[in-house]
Amino acid sequence: MATRTMTQTLRRLSFTFAADGSHAACLASSADSGWYVESWRLPQDGGPAAPTALPLPGNRAESLRSQLVALPDGSVLTCRHDGERHDLVRLSCGGNGALEQQLGSLRMTGLRVLPLPAQAGADPRTPVAVALGSDTRPATTAWLVRTDGSEPEQVAEIPGLHGGGTWLDRTGTLLALDRVNAGLVRSVVLDLRAGRTSPLLEIGPQSNDRLVLFDPDSRFAMVRSDAPGTDRLGWGVLGAGEPLRFPECLHVAGMFLRPVALRVAAGGPRVAVQIDHGAGSALALWRPSAGRLDPLPVPPGRLGAVGHWGEAGLRVPYSSPDHPTALATLDVDTLLTHGPLPPVSGPTPLPLQLAPLASGLPGPWRDTILPWQPGGVRPVRTEPPGWRLDGSTPPGDGGRWHPAQSLELAGPAGPLEAVVYGGDAWLSSPHLVLALHGGPADAWRLEFDPTLQRMAAEGLAVVAPNQRGSTGYGVAHALAIRGAWGGPDLDDVLYLLDGIAGQRAALGLEPPALFGVSYGAFLALLAASHAPAEQVARCAVVAPFLSGARLLAEAAPPVRALTTRLGGGEQVADARGPRDVLQLAHRLSAPLLVVHGNRDEVVPVSQSRSLRHELLRIGRVEGEDFRYVEAAGSGHEVLADEGAAVLHELLATFLRTGRPG
Repeated sequence: MATRTMTQTLRRLSFTFAADGSHAACLASSADSGWYVESWRLPQDGGPAAPTALPLPGNRAESLRSQLVALPDGSVLTCRHDGERHDLVRLSCGGNGALEQQLGSLRMTGLRVLPLPAQAGADPRTPVAVALGSDTRPATTAWLVRTDGSEPEQVAEIPGLHGGGTWLDRTGTLLALDRVNAGLVRSVVLDLRAGRTSPLLEIGPQSNDRLVLFDPDSRFAMVRSDAPGTDRLGWGVLGAGEPLRFPECLHVAGMFLRPVALRVAAGGPRVAVQIDHGAGSALALWRPSAGRLDPLPVPPGRLGAVGHWGEAGLRVPYSSPDHPTALATLDVDTLLTHGPLPPVSGPTPLPLQLAPLASGLPGPWRDTILPWQPGGVRPVRTEPPGWRLDGSTPPGDGGRWHPAQSLELAGPAGPLEAVVYGGDAWLSSPHLVLALHGGPADAWRLEFDPTLQRMAAEGLAVVAPNQRGSTGYGVAHALAIRGAWGGPDLDDVLYLLDGIAGQRAALGLEPPALFGVSYGAFLALLAASHAPAEQVARCAVVAPFLSGARLLAEAAPPVRALTTRLGGGEQVADARGPRDVLQLAHRLSAPLLVVHGNRDEVVPVSQSRSLRHELLRIGRVEGEDFRYVEAAGSGHEVLADEGAAVLHELLATFLRTGRPG
């Protein structure tokens, strides 16, 4: 298989950094391939990061669920999951593809791998990672993984279920883990040599306490705890005999602060903090000595929640609607000197009570966001000195990729943020799509999305709202649909449909089309069946389920557990009646396209097959009234699997023309 070129890379995720910061790794996919591993060389002199594709021989694709550990020699430890079997494989560059070295297999219900802080030298007997597994027992087993061909070595079996993983030394002996016990999460220390644990953080009698960052040399630590009354970040020096501090500047209401990288230099600790709210991300520098958060002027988009800060600078994954994910390198001192990006006027409010949201970041954070320029002109990306994006094509890929803006739309219970493609004239575009995200505990982000890009390339304007139930807007917004799937979120969608369709009708334009994936597909089908016929031009859904109750009856145990936890099986009691698509099939009058992978492990394909059978039973004609496409060999991520480009084209063409045949 030929080495894939960078211009083809559309998606990257699951970034991981080697312990010494010399390399990174991620999963990647291109327009004409499935997933494969990329290894990134990160020059320590600050030079550009260089990705190398490691495609598997035999035209095989890597699983989207594979875990990666970047190793200092540029190879990548990959953990592949197949039920309770977990195969550990080392991938290295072999010319036109990857060389695979089998390191062993483990059988557990769940397994995850963490890199060791010790450097992997020439001796293959040196462990490179620790694997932590759990099964049906309330216990966690730890193995050391080597590259010398020996089987993983079990070194500990400790009571309780454990998450997290922060090293307390540089030799790979002491590992801080988050133990779940009696409904509380507490950090403990696992001694890999002794095979036992001891308490680390117990701040309050009933508090949840986790270690999130630690520097073994200075003993500087950052923690997350609800001991102060709410979940927030704090800091201290372990072993110094002083209490932990929880500064007010690290507690910003309505926003999630996530420390992503730590560097201790002569001036003391410096922490890069990712701030998530709504669709976008911001980045700030926190120093205990300064006692404040200093915004770093990074371009608008979404950061990757991980990072590494070394001599070459701070490196973080970055994506925006017109930039496939790549690695950004930041010179923090230069960024601080440069100051905030100059503000740019936002779009003129439209009759739908629209206003620029600036990624939902209030106050001084607005200056870090570069909103859309008025007049429908594509904004010129202003990248400040001290910021560089590696492994990516130029902004907009020479005009190939379409930018998007973040807008605030009026909703029935308050404003709703939406990611919008189509410029300032999106409402008057000849064709417009209302796109609904999956989840339900998910949201649209200001990041690159191949499906929405393909729609924009087809000339479609796209409005992707984060209705109630979406994450990133606080607890109340996210939990609004707990026990009420198709309740408040359906109210929001129908409200948007009514407003958008009404204004488009006044302009002599067709109503919007509906598009949804997974939970969004379920919501789109509900909306299409409840909205008046003149408000929906057509409807395309991918991997839909028919109701929470039907999903509970047919899905695998993990999906049933999640559905139960989110209240998906509970009935919504209102005048609209049951939220069951099968019972509402007779009300689906708009042209319909249904796409489902026949190996979907989340939403069984039987859900879509049942809908097809019901449509045929009530007299709908396949090929005229609706089209049903079953993607052979594809799972739930059917739009990210190999061959997805054909489905993207099919969806975009249908949403523009409405022709199901």
